[in-house]
Amino acid sequence: MNNCEDENKNTEESAQEQQTQQIIESGIVSMPNAKHYIHCLTIIGQIEGHYILPPQNKTTKYEHIIPALVAIEQDRNIEGLLIILNTVGGDVEAGLAIAELIAGMEKPTVSIVVGGGHSIGVPLAVSAKKSFIVPSATMTIHPVRMNGLVLGIPQTLSYFDRMQERITNFVTRNSKISADKFREFMLKKDELVMDVGSVVDGETAVSEGLIDHLGGLSAAIECLYSLIEEKQEEKQC
Repeated sequence: MNNCEDENKNTEESAQEQQTQQIIESGIVSMPNAKHYIHCLTIIGQIEGHYILPPQNKTTKYEHIIPALVAIEQDRNIEGLLIILNTVGGDVEAGLAIAELIAGMEKPTVSIVVGGGHSIGVPLAVSAKKSFIVPSATMTIHPVRMNGLVLGIPQTLSYFDRMQERITNFVTRNSKISADKFREFMLKKDELVMDVGSVVDGETAVSEGLIDHLGGLSAAIECLYSLIEEKQEEKQC
């Protein structure tokens, strides 16, 4: 009995060490002893794209997230994906690439916005099959913008317009908000300092169809469980 207890204890300690190392390296947590085996993916701070941000910035690196999504989609043990979002914007191309990959996943996916979903965080939030936002969270919607040297030529403005249209099309395709309403939020004046746009609270985001549900972590997990069980029933049929 003592040997068995020692083996079980060593196994538990080893599993805890692996999970701790996983959190340190990538911020990803997996819980194998839950009702359903789901994967929790956190997307926080700025989305880091082709350029490395200063070390004092909290970032989510797209070269980490993209292979993680590919692995999650292929892993037969993982039944669903929970995405927790608290972003302050970042690289538009990288963020949209991550959002497209999430939207294209066959596995059940649920996102929950806590704190904020700024700029490119909006497409990331709606990319899941079901989206949640906590009451105290906000989503900041504004046009595409760029820091640094910008060439003041018509082609630059045309590029910004096309990029903005890509984001608008993605958001409206993956949520219930209309393109006109989304543009209205995006171009609203006198709400953001030195910029145009809107800060949308949780209740407004849901009432306008941008996010599916108002709720916290428990509600998001229960919704993911329901999606998993529906998928299992479909396979049985």
